Amino acid sequence: MVATFLRGLLKEPMTRSIDVNASEMSVAHRQVLLKKKCLRRMFQGFYSQCRTLDERYFGEGDGLRVEIGSGSSIIKEFLPDVTTTDIKPLPFVDMVVDAQEMPFDNNSVRALYGINVFHHLPQPRSFFRELVRVLEDGGGVVLIEPYHGPVARWLFTRLHDCEYFDLNGPWENTRQKGPCLDANQALSGIIFHRDRILFEQEFPDLECVVDVPHTQLSYLLSGGVNFRQLVPDWAYPAVSAGEKLLSPLNHWIALQHTIVLRKRFKGAMDHAGKRAAA
Repeated sequence: MVATFLRGLLKEPMTRSIDVNASEMSVAHRQVLLKKKCLRRMFQGFYSQCRTLDERYFGEGDGLRVEIGSGSSIIKEFLPDVTTTDIKPLPFVDMVVDAQEMPFDNNSVRALYGINVFHHLPQPRSFFRELVRVLEDGGGVVLIEPYHGPVARWLFTRLHDCEYFDLNGPWENTRQKGPCLDANQALSGIIFHRDRILFEQEFPDLECVVDVPHTQLSYLLSGGVNFRQLVPDWAYPAVSAGEKLLSPLNHWIALQHTIVLRKRFKGAMDHAGKRAAA
């Protein structure tokens, strides 16, 4: 009851009474993102992180750079070479794409970026198979997702009434109704923490090269795109400094984590297979 009351009290007025699966919600989210300066700066940091990790881990390939689940994204303001995509047709997105069945040619993509998107995929195995198909050797995906530490577990079970958080759930989400309703925010924790060995066995072509938690108090205090902002814009530098001071505790208090999956080079896979056979 208390959580329901607080959600209603803090709900962002621009998103009230809009179907979470409707294109109108993405339009409203974009308006919120453009309105909140601290949220805009935070997303700029996300985009910068995606590009830095891309350049560090994905080699010298020259394939496409694609953002999946772009929705309200403003990534093209900072990284204009990125092709934006979403499962819904939107006026500010380049292509309509289902990340579980992508239209790109084999080995044609250098990097995929996904910010709070992966847990909305009801069939993650289909997504992983598509990664193996569309990524060039050495290419990969950068995912920023809800974390699974104790603070995150407490918060995410109470934060949204249209999503849930269950670390004991299956990979596939049969209860999900549309791209945004009844998504399990614990999905990345299920696959890359609870079932990491199973993931590696089922998808040996993909290696997880980064899995780093981060606090992101700024996201919580900004209200994100769904809730009212709790601190003034001028306080953003102080909040960011606080995140850095708290970073040694991220294993316990982090709200999000960044995951980087890379497609192995075929030669490396062949060598590994011969070594295993020996």
